[in-house]
Amino acid sequence: MAEEIINRVANSVLEVFDLEDHYTKGIRTSIDLSQWLFEGLLLKEKDFRAHLKNHDWSQYQDHYVAIYCSTDAIVPAWASLLVTLAVAPFAKKVVVGSLEDLETALFQEILPKIDYKIYENKPVILKGCSKKPVPTSAYVLAIQMLQPIAKSIMYGEACSAVPLFKAAKK
Repeated sequence: MAEEIINRVANSVLEVFDLEDHYTKGIRTSIDLSQWLFEGLLLKEKDFRAHLKNHDWSQYQDHYVAIYCSTDAIVPAWASLLVTLAVAPFAKKVVVGSLEDLETALFQEILPKIDYKIYENKPVILKGCSKKPVPTSAYVLAIQMLQPIAKSIMYGEACSAVPLFKAAKK
């Protein structure tokens, strides 16, 4: 007679914290400053301002925007500020940096607002696989939020979790 297969993961008190559940929905767009530089390297203020004035900023309506420069140009800080001023009325959020920096900024806004009480004194798995671009920095922030309250923290999936933290016994 065959033994009944029991799903121990489903029956456990294990809580899964999935950063993908807290991923901000919306279009991500990056704006490369080099497109408005002379030969992609030199900022000529008059030309730069003209390019910004003639650019259709409405195309970024409700986008999350990352401003960066893909070349080795030395770009003054005010250039990013001018682009920010132009795109901000249309964008939901603007950051200077990569799309990963943008994701980090979005998670930095969201994660502190989550109610972590359901994870209190419980073993938690910080889900590792994601279909969305969750940066490592988001995992770092999440573990800082979970560590003071969780009984233990593991990373990965229930079938192959890596132990990260175990609270001292009281």
